[in-house]
Amino acid sequence: MTRFNKKQKIAIGIVITIIVIVAIFYSYKQENNFLDQTENLEIEENTTENEEKAKTNEETKEMIIVHISGAVQNEGIVELEVNSRVADAIEKAGGLKENAYMDEINLAYLLEDGEKIHIPTIEEQKEKEGEEGKKEEEIKKVETTNKYSNANINNVNQKEKTSKQTKININTATQEELDSLPGIGPSTATKILDYRKQNGKFKAIEEIKEVSGIGESKYEKIKDQITVK
Repeated sequence: MTRFNKKQKIAIGIVITIIVIVAIFYSYKQENNFLDQTENLEIEENTTENEEKAKTNEETKEMIIVHISGAVQNEGIVELEVNSRVADAIEKAGGLKENAYMDEINLAYLLEDGEKIHIPTIEEQKEKEGEEGKKEEEIKKVETTNKYSNANINNVNQKEKTSKQTKININTATQEELDSLPGIGPSTATKILDYRKQNGKFKAIEEIKEVSGIGESKYEKIKDQITVK
């Protein structure tokens, strides 16, 4: 049996220690490499999963379809995201033509599926105003005739009759009551209600001129028939 002297035992111990340290270091390095690979794999899996979710959300995004006509570059059906506005529909239709009449168009109006938007031309608006002017002249003729002949004034346009009898509170009026004012049609009445909903009650009757479609001429026709009590 071989016997080792003291120096040999020390040398052997040193060698064994070095071997153990190297083994531990190698094992530690391998473990770190495995953890790095695992983390990279998890990151790649999470990235792929997020990309797939984003793609799925994009594909399943809820859409609406509206019809836009009139003074736009491309009339017809356009597909928009839910909560889109009139401005979005105009943009999707290629933008406005040069002769578009926008004074009565609310670009911020929130669209719903199946709606139709018509952007009138300046020529259309002039023709419409001409027809409204003729209608008002005819009404005045009927009123004058009935006044001097003591005829039944119930044949006079109900809108003019109602507006002269009672002042309408524009802070509480319904669409029908607003529609009864001279020069205010269903479309403009709706805009008044929308303005009231977004900005609160009118503080003075003059504030109604801030509603799209109500200029100085229309205001002069209705100012004596409205109130903000």
